[in-house]
Amino acid sequence: MFPRPRTRRVFSGSVAGAAAAVLLAAGTAWACPPDPGATQTKTAGAAQAAGEGRDLGSHAGHGPGEVGKTSTQVSDAIKGVERVGNVPDAKEGTSLVFMDYGKGRHKRTIMFISGRFGLKAYDVSADPRSPKLVGSFDLPGFWQGEDTEADHKRKIIYLSRDPRAFGGTTNTGESGVYVVDVSKPESLKQIAYQVLPAGHTTSCVNDCQYLWTGGPAKADSQPADWGGRPVWVTDVRDPRKPKVFKDPIDTGRNDGKTDYTHDIQVDSTGIAWASGRGGVRGYHTSGWRYDPVLKKIRKAVPWNPVPYAGGGLDEATVNSSFMHNSFRPVGRTADQGPDPRKWGRGQTIVITEETFNEGCAADGLLVIASLKGSYGGQGWRSTPENKFRLKTLGTWGVAGKEGSRPDTDDCSAHYFDVKNGILAQAFYTQGTRFLDVRDPTNIKQIAYYRPDDARTWAAYYHGDYIYVVDHARGIDVLKANF
Repeated sequence: MFPRPRTRRVFSGSVAGAAAAVLLAAGTAWACPPDPGATQTKTAGAAQAAGEGRDLGSHAGHGPGEVGKTSTQVSDAIKGVERVGNVPDAKEGTSLVFMDYGKGRHKRTIMFISGRFGLKAYDVSADPRSPKLVGSFDLPGFWQGEDTEADHKRKIIYLSRDPRAFGGTTNTGESGVYVVDVSKPESLKQIAYQVLPAGHTTSCVNDCQYLWTGGPAKADSQPADWGGRPVWVTDVRDPRKPKVFKDPIDTGRNDGKTDYTHDIQVDSTGIAWASGRGGVRGYHTSGWRYDPVLKKIRKAVPWNPVPYAGGGLDEATVNSSFMHNSFRPVGRTADQGPDPRKWGRGQTIVITEETFNEGCAADGLLVIASLKGSYGGQGWRSTPENKFRLKTLGTWGVAGKEGSRPDTDDCSAHYFDVKNGILAQAFYTQGTRFLDVRDPTNIKQIAYYRPDDARTWAAYYHGDYIYVVDHARGIDVLKANF
């Protein structure tokens, strides 16, 4: 059994179960999204392999029970950093977010980690090397808040529930978002739960007044011509009463085909970048903007955004069509990526490609592309017969690089963070790599951290330290020497 979501609408177990049976029998498991404010529940079934980075087949990196492995022929490889701490009770963690409380000498910093246990809160104020567990919101069997989103002003965390949570499948499982009040880190409280047609990741737009939720692979009950789930928009201006918009967005992303939108990152100018199968596309979500697809000026809103730039990636330079997450260095972050004096201010985008193929060299890469030539709606008009592709400036893969282990095929890039032009990039069993990306045609590895049992999902800079989320090890705390 999995925890029943708590909502402001209270249903008895028998009523909820009957409603689930009716929905499943009718075969209407989210073929159409709910109207704003609708709440529905369904039962979940048996576990199945995840489908994400691989164009066809399962996603090895996100499967249940996937933890790090050791080898008698491979030992730890560490260069340019030192491990100064570890949080072993955060195993099966997925992502981190840091949140500040108070000011001056009363300021506290809490590190929240989501994972298959739910959500945990650690105080890192006294000793950043030794986070202290202070609270938790327990969801055993959760899947899995891959890129946890936080509203820092209202002290809320949004946990995206994938349909594979609690033993579900992409066909039978329920997806949605938990709204968790973290105003008191020692007492984390769910204030709402909203069922959604998608649920792999949830991201804030417009200052966390709205959420964009996408992925994973589609259910059989969803349109047959979809390759995956696009994005649904939720109004959380009143976080206790989420309202879902009926129609999805970011449709037609894969040369005109609606496909898997994996995650959203909002750049420092407010453009929301949607990554997934078919590339990366950016949207205006507020203000009056010129729409290059409709060729007119109109108002951008989160549920009807205006296309900005982006598109697919050149197949000759990458190993798949699946783009996992991205970062556009622009505005206050312009100096955090390729040198803007040479490559153009706001004209580049850094992308993780995630895919698992035969052999480490064929797995997902770090990709840097140019946005030039994509501002006229080309990424929205691309078709299989008339493809538009961004120009790839450079890629970097871990296969054969210094510090790599030769006995694993699980080498795909995953989430990254950036500070002073140095990316901290997760590569699953190949650990965390620190990459100088100022020249995208000559990406350089300057340090690495690869424990023998690594199962690295993400790395985060915070203060003087790097916090590595490892599915097998928990959280490793690193200090940079480079």
